[in-house]
Amino acid sequence: MKKILKTSLPSLSAVLAGNPNVGKSTVFNALTGLRQHTGNWTGKTVESARGEVFFRDRKLELRDVPGTYSLLSGSTDEIVAEKEICFGKRDGVIVVCDATCLERNLNLVLQIIEISPRVVVCVNMLDEARKKGINIDLKLLSKNLGVPVVGTVARKNKDYKELLSSFFDICENPSQNRVRVTYPRELRRAIFSLAKEINKFNSSSLSPEFIARRLLENDSEFRENLFEFLSLSENEKEYIKSKTDEVINAAVEEGYDVKKIREDVALSIFNLAERISSDVTSFKKKDYIKKQLKIDRVITGRALGIPIMLFLLGVILYITIVGANYPSEFLSNLFFSAEEPFYLFLTGIGLPAVVCEAIVYGVYRVLAWVVSVMLPPMAIFFPLFTLLEDLGYLPRVAFNLDNLFRKCDACGKQALTMSMGFGCNAVGVTGCRIISSPRERLIAILTNNFVPCNGRFPRSYVGKLFCP
Repeated sequence: MKKILKTSLPSLSAVLAGNPNVGKSTVFNALTGLRQHTGNWTGKTVESARGEVFFRDRKLELRDVPGTYSLLSGSTDEIVAEKEICFGKRDGVIVVCDATCLERNLNLVLQIIEISPRVVVCVNMLDEARKKGINIDLKLLSKNLGVPVVGTVARKNKDYKELLSSFFDICENPSQNRVRVTYPRELRRAIFSLAKEINKFNSSSLSPEFIARRLLENDSEFRENLFEFLSLSENEKEYIKSKTDEVINAAVEEGYDVKKIREDVALSIFNLAERISSDVTSFKKKDYIKKQLKIDRVITGRALGIPIMLFLLGVILYITIVGANYPSEFLSNLFFSAEEPFYLFLTGIGLPAVVCEAIVYGVYRVLAWVVSVMLPPMAIFFPLFTLLEDLGYLPRVAFNLDNLFRKCDACGKQALTMSMGFGCNAVGVTGCRIISSPRERLIAILTNNFVPCNGRFPRSYVGKLFCP
C-alpha cells in the first residue's frame, strides 16, 4: 500500500486473524509493504508479526497472529491468537477467510465476532473460488454476520483499500447487530447466571456473556489472562473463581458437566457456520458437494479408507526410495570423483598432510555423503507429500487413523507427523506442534524418532561407496 504523510491524528491498531493457508500473510504483506515469508503449512506464523500502514491520514498498526482453525481447543497457536484478540491492545480485528471453503472459516469468524463488535471479514481467494464454480454473496454474508465483508484477490490492490476503509468505518461505528450464537437452554442459563457476577468487575470491552462462557469451559490459561487483563485483586479473583465453581457444580448436578459444555459450544458454532455458509454460497455445478461427499465416503470409509491410505503412502515411499537411487548415485559419483583432485590441490598449495586429510576425508567426504544420500529423497518425498496436502487428503488420513491412535492414548494428527518423518524426522518432530494436548504432543515427539527417515533408507549405491 502507498503511504502518505504522517499526521497528529490518533493511530488505530488491528489484529489480522484467520485459518492457516487462507493467504493471511499475503494480505499482511500487501497492506504493510513488508515481506513476511508466506507458506502453505499449518503454524507458519509462530509469533505475531507487526507492521504499519497509513490510510485516511492516520496510521494503522497491524499484527499478524498465528493461523488457527478455532479458539476453542487450546493449542499453542490458538492460545496466542486468542490472547492477542481478547487481551491485546487493538481497536478491531480483520479476519481473513478462504472463499473456497467458507464454512470451515466461519467457525473462527463467529468466535471472533462474539469477542469484538469491531470486526471486518476479508473473503480472500475469490478468483480461486470462481475457478471451482463457487459463488459467494458477500452482501448477504455481511447481512447475516452483521459486520462488514470485503472480497479480495491477492493481485488487486483496490480490494485492500476497500478493506482498510471498512475497518476504519467499523472502528468509528461498532456493529450493533452482529450475529449471536444460540446455545442450548441449559448452557444459556448458566452463562447468564455467571455473567451477572462478571459484570460487577468487567471494565473492558469484552462482553460478560463471552467471559462467562469461557470461564465455564474451565480453561485455566484464559482465566489467568483474564484476571491479569482486568487487573483484579486477589479477593476479586477468588470471588469469581468461587462463583464459577458454583455455577459449574449446579450444572453438574443437572447432568451438565464441563465436557458437555465444551461440546455444546463447539456444536452451536459449527451449526450456525453451516447455516450461514449454505445460505450465501452457491455452486455452478449443483452436484459439486455431492461429488465431494461421495469421495469422502470412499476415502474415509471403513472398507476402503485404510487400504487407499496405505496404497498412496506406499506409492510415495516406493517412488522416494527407488527413485532417489538414480540422482543419489549421480551426485555421489560427481562428488567423490572430485575428492582426489581436491586432495592433490590442497597438497599442491603446501598444506600439511594432516590438514589436507581432515578437510578432504573429514569435512568434504561427510558433506558429499550427506548431500548425495539425503537431498534426493527429500527433494522427491516432500513435493509428493505436499501434493497430498494440496488435494486435501492429509486431514482425511488423520481422520482415518484417529480412532486407532486414541486406543494408544495418542492423537490422530500424529499420523501426519510420522508420515513427514519418513522424509525428515526433524520436520516430523517440529510438526508435532499441531497437536493441541501437551501430553499427546510429547508422545508424538518421543515416538516420531522411531520412524526411519530418508537418512536411514537402504540404497544400493551406499554399499558401493564404502564396500567397493
